[in-house]
Amino acid sequence: MTTEATAKAFFSSPYFSVVGASSNPAKFGHKIFAWYIAHSIPATPINPGSSSIAISGKDYATVPTLSALPHPKETSVSIITPPAATLKVLKEAKELGIPAVWLQPGTFDDEVLKFAYSKGEDGYGGEVVAGDGGRGSEGWCVLVDGEKAMRAAGKL
Repeated sequence: MTTEATAKAFFSSPYFSVVGASSNPAKFGHKIFAWYIAHSIPATPINPGSSSIAISGKDYATVPTLSALPHPKETSVSIITPPAATLKVLKEAKELGIPAVWLQPGTFDDEVLKFAYSKGEDGYGGEVVAGDGGRGSEGWCVLVDGEKAMRAAGKL
């Protein structure tokens, strides 16, 4: 189960990435990536369909997958994808040794949560922020809970 300590652990990483980052301001992939930028947290946008995304008129180069990250074992990853894609991202995260993931509301179903919270061969194995809790009505969300977790990790 996600706790304040898990959210703090997520923000203890030196690097961050956003899977599902988007140039479309109506999408949460845009809002989440823009949140990182607004908080001066350098994050790598991941979007296999675009070489860059624009936030407030500035272009940010994307990478196509987690495997293209320069420091995956030191990168916490926010995920904003449909559940089927989220499961694939979690499996890649496990293979790469990604230490923590934040599954935004709407990115998971029961199958995704089972894999995310399971340890060993049948699960992701890292720190997971997801599901019920947090301060928002839809569960743990960087937009709602991120600043408190950053403060706890000494990054604010």
